[in-house]
Amino acid sequence: MKEKILLIEDDEAIVKVLRRGLAFEGYQVDIAYTGEGGLKSVRDNNPDLVILDLMLPGMDGLEVCQRLRTTSNIPILILTAKDALQNRIEGLDSGADDYMVKPFELSELLARIRALLRRTQQERTPILSFADLTLDTASRQAKRGARVIPLTAKEYELLELFMRHPRQVLTRELIFDRVWNYDFGGESNVLDVYVRYLRQKLEKEGEPRLLFTVRGVGYVLRESD
Repeated sequence: MKEKILLIEDDEAIVKVLRRGLAFEGYQVDIAYTGEGGLKSVRDNNPDLVILDLMLPGMDGLEVCQRLRTTSNIPILILTAKDALQNRIEGLDSGADDYMVKPFELSELLARIRALLRRTQQERTPILSFADLTLDTASRQAKRGARVIPLTAKEYELLELFMRHPRQVLTRELIFDRVWNYDFGGESNVLDVYVRYLRQKLEKEGEPRLLFTVRGVGYVLRESD
């Protein structure tokens, strides 16, 4: 049996189509017809993903999304007839992970669901590894081979970000947003300082470099040439 999906939708015709389509793919499907019912179902049934309409009776979808985000990191895919750019912005800003507009192709919806569930599974993976570097996200312990690498809280967050995106060039702006949660500005050298600290610890025993500078852009975790 695949993952459990909660559909928060008050349109019976769409509920029927989605229940059949999701069940055919092997997903377990729970239905809630109101925002309040959806919040209760998340608490009681612990679904793996939520498909959320914005136009619901009583509490609207934006409020449902905001409330879910205060207590859970569950993937949320908004599926709605509201197609204006501002609606999309509000939906994503409220905490949704993806936004689709009705009418929709079931095949595309299923692809987006798979992508969100893959991402969630990767985030739940306790041990991250790259080359001879490992990071245990449960104990927050890093190792280079058998050598334990002591890390400060910010060094750990920075290394975890790189190890979740190996071989991808991460811009300075993205790193500031993910690790420091706001923009330090282009002149700040705090990122360069922390990268230097990480390199010193990762290469303490003369190991090959894994963290490289991409001049004018950011940094990348990759194998040495």
